Amino acid sequence: MAVTTSGPLPDEVYDIVVIGAGVVGAAIARELSRYPLRVALVEASGDVGDGTSKANTAILHTGFDAVPGSLESRLVREGQRRLAAYAAAAGIPVEPVGALLVAWNEEQLAALPRLVEKAERNEYHETRLIGADELYALEPHLGRGALGALAVPGESIICPWTTTLAYATEAVRDGVDLHLNCPVTGVGSGAPHELGTGRGPLRTHILVNAAGLHADEIDRWLGHADFTVTPRRGQLMVFDKQARGLVRHILLPVPTALGKGVLVAPTVYGNVLLGPTAEDLDERTATGSTAEGLAFLRERGERILPELLDEEVTAVYAGLRAATEESDYRIRCHADQRYVTVGGIRSTGLTASMAIAAHVVELLAEAGEKLGEPRERPAVRMPNIGEAFPRPYQRADLIAADPEYGRIVCHCERVSQGEIRDALASTIPPSTPEGLRRRTRARGGRCQGFYCGAAVRGLFSPEAAGGPGGPGGTAAPAASGVSGSGASSLLPEVGP
Repeated sequence: MAVTTSGPLPDEVYDIVVIGAGVVGAAIARELSRYPLRVALVEASGDVGDGTSKANTAILHTGFDAVPGSLESRLVREGQRRLAAYAAAAGIPVEPVGALLVAWNEEQLAALPRLVEKAERNEYHETRLIGADELYALEPHLGRGALGALAVPGESIICPWTTTLAYATEAVRDGVDLHLNCPVTGVGSGAPHELGTGRGPLRTHILVNAAGLHADEIDRWLGHADFTVTPRRGQLMVFDKQARGLVRHILLPVPTALGKGVLVAPTVYGNVLLGPTAEDLDERTATGSTAEGLAFLRERGERILPELLDEEVTAVYAGLRAATEESDYRIRCHADQRYVTVGGIRSTGLTASMAIAAHVVELLAEAGEKLGEPRERPAVRMPNIGEAFPRPYQRADLIAADPEYGRIVCHCERVSQGEIRDALASTIPPSTPEGLRRRTRARGGRCQGFYCGAAVRGLFSPEAAGGPGGPGGTAAPAASGVSGSGASSLLPEVGP
């Protein structure tokens, strides 16, 4: 297994190269690692899940409101089952809180029965219409004036950071080479494929394009113009843990053509999210928050959960979704080129990720690629950073065996020195304090590192971590290019 962050790439021809180490690309690499193949996963950033995958609403969807009969509908439905089982085995935090689609006027109320019918066509049979009295019994802090709701008990919240990292960790442990700081700058014609990258050439017999916001660019390098990505920015606000008692479910609006709209949702970390916006942009790196966007969210939040606006805002962030001309996924195999494009993966990509990966493998097999026999293996076991299960500082058995788990470094998030040490020594160690935050939550709380920042940076130093950038080797600065998901979080980064 190999994780590289700098230097020349291997002088070999891989069987398969996957471009983009977001949640979908990492899931594909993990699925391919089950086969006797030489596989590489390349990523422009210095970490996995460092783009769109780190900046979303972190919902494990049921697919009840997908377009019936679409590829997305099938893969979300299948992916939800796969990921729920995988999360339980791998220790990924998931909380089945359920969702309520709240109707605020007669038109929205009239639309709810149609959503029930849509859910049935999507093979989800657990929705239930509820009146205003039951709605307010379930959500007593909801703003006044709601007329009713559609209950969707199967919707859950999940940790997107741990999910992507689990996929990539399992892939690397099973022999996949992960090349970080490796932006793809071009793809030559011919066989094998020769990729130009910021770290030199890379050759492969089969190419899988999971580059998110840049998937259409890579498609065009290979002579295809099947879709165009329009970045759709979603700004969100993160409220302090003191707000968690205000909401029990994911509170959704009745969806529109632009998406699921502004929601209020708890997170597995104990915070509350408000967002996202839906702004179609031209710039694929425009992940800054705006005064207008945040004002819009506050206006919507005041309607949905008025008391929420009295709570402290811990952070704001934004992600860019890879919207295309069609609402469905754009996954296609070009067998003559030994090339698969995985495009148009928007907000449901986290949920569908494992099913998308299985679908890609099926397409390759149907195209005649000889992948060999898959092998079964146990899931990795990831450190828990959610609040629904005991954290290390709460476990007397861990602390008795290793006192480092009882030494708190980040008091806002209760992160111990033992957890930070483990992250820095892990299969895919963080190369930046922001990557460490996604693995441990250190510096992600109310003070945003004001009190613990120096201590965390000290543990992250080369002297403390065993070399430049920690155990993973030299940490190069994150590179730009077209082999990542293309979004970043905002002032200061926290995510869902």
